[in-house]
Amino acid sequence: MSFTEKLTSLMSRPNQQPGPLDEQPMYIKYGVRFLGIVGAFFCILFGLFNALAVITFNVSCLIGGILQVLIGFIVMALEAPCCFFCIDHVNNLATWTDARPLWNRAAFYCVLALLPVFLCFGLGSLFPCALVFGTGVLYGMMGLGKKASMDEMRQAAVNSGITGVTVAPNMTTTTTSDRAGIINNAQPFSFTGAVGTDSNV
Repeated sequence: MSFTEKLTSLMSRPNQQPGPLDEQPMYIKYGVRFLGIVGAFFCILFGLFNALAVITFNVSCLIGGILQVLIGFIVMALEAPCCFFCIDHVNNLATWTDARPLWNRAAFYCVLALLPVFLCFGLGSLFPCALVFGTGVLYGMMGLGKKASMDEMRQAAVNSGITGVTVAPNMTTTTTSDRAGIINNAQPFSFTGAVGTDSNV
């Protein structure tokens, strides 16, 4: 069994319903999951380190460290529920989250990652929370969908571009799409005169 097959069998869950994440290529899907797992691990590790601020009576860093540990466990539970195989509710929560749109998870991770940084700004909170925030950004980009091909974009530009309409045998006028409504309402330059002068002169 190869390494990728072992990784796939470890991170997959039995009886899982297909979700929006299954539409992504395998290297992107598991790459984002791996980044989330690494970010969760460092959140727990540095959160415990920040929680030692109780020795110096720094309450904001203590709360930030506790939040980092909680964020690490939440992200780890959603990205790798196999680490919590003894808790049934974690698997149900991860399955429910996988069925949601990807932008929900992206917004959730980005908001969670900002809280400890605001409470205790430093390398111990900035580095692990940046990993979680980056995971959220990648989920958001995956939620936008894949980029269209060059031919599809060219065809869309042609369909929304300028089309000619014949008014008289020797005269053709042009119309544009609704996206260019401001240009359709623009006045010709010949109708305007200089400021403070008569336009008929």
